[in-house]
Amino acid sequence: MLPSAALTHLGFAAALALLSALTVRGMVAAAILDRPNARSEHASPTPRGGGVGPVVAFLAGMLALFQLAEFARIADPQFLGVIAAAVAIAGVGLADDVRSLPATLRLLAQLGAALVAVASGLVVTRVEIPWTGGIELGWLGVPLTLLWIVGCTNAVNFMDGLDGLAGGTLLVAAAALAAIAAMQGGWFVYAASLFLAAGLAGFLPFNLHPARIFLGDVGSQFAGFVLAVLAVAAARFDAQQLSFLIVPLLMFGLLFDAGFTLARRALMGERLAEGHRTHLYQLAQRAGMGVGAVAALHWAFAAFHALLALLFLALAPPWKPLVVLPALAVQLCWLAHVARLVGAARIGWR
Repeated sequence: MLPSAALTHLGFAAALALLSALTVRGMVAAAILDRPNARSEHASPTPRGGGVGPVVAFLAGMLALFQLAEFARIADPQFLGVIAAAVAIAGVGLADDVRSLPATLRLLAQLGAALVAVASGLVVTRVEIPWTGGIELGWLGVPLTLLWIVGCTNAVNFMDGLDGLAGGTLLVAAAALAAIAAMQGGWFVYAASLFLAAGLAGFLPFNLHPARIFLGDVGSQFAGFVLAVLAVAAARFDAQQLSFLIVPLLMFGLLFDAGFTLARRALMGERLAEGHRTHLYQLAQRAGMGVGAVAALHWAFAAFHALLALLFLALAPPWKPLVVLPALAVQLCWLAHVARLVGAARIGWR
């Protein structure tokens, strides 16, 4: 990319960040309040729905891209599918923020939005297994893609429970994805992730501890959904479609916590649909670790994963999936640290 083009793109991203910030200020004034309860980390009513800012910035960028930018085009059905699906999931999230939708209805709506993206042609069709070669997924590609998109959407939503944690982590992941996509010539993914990063950059100052507003479901579900869809699009970066793993790698800290917590609660016989405060980040904060420290640590996880993603690009195809091992080792160390904090504070895992 030419330096002049890069400056133009960054200037446009800065304008989108400003648009996001102005929208978030409006949502603060709108005061859709998140009132604290036994499962909350905040002590006083705080506005939610701040994710409208990143949504507005992203959609403005994508519409401009569709109309004006030839360098980042993909097939129109897929391009429009991404925009339509993003609007759908944002609408579901905003409705949930305003009226608290039933979990089943929310899940069905997420599935519907994922179907819009899949119907446009965004499907993972092939995966590579180390040392054994590629596997063509065939018809399994569709349900596996749907499972990934809905699972990632909910994982990010679950992790939006502490000031600055999800917003900052997603900002690092989206910015890293934009840089990686530019390096690989994946211009659609570059532009879309840059717009998402810009929107999150405009939101984050309002969400740092003590937060003036929360992302809300409109922001967390939207960001998780968009990154999940971009993971599918990123599978075009190389012939093996192995680069689908880039986005899960960038988000590994969020996905590990969500996955571990879900599995632990299932094994303990807890009702999975009930609210709780037992994610690793919540347990660390309840055991005495500062909110800012927990959030900053997750930002550092995302930055480390970005470095691993660069290593991923440099490795030979059979070795690429093994880059997840350092990320897993770091998360297991974090799990052990949280377990020590929980034991010392005697708060238990429920």
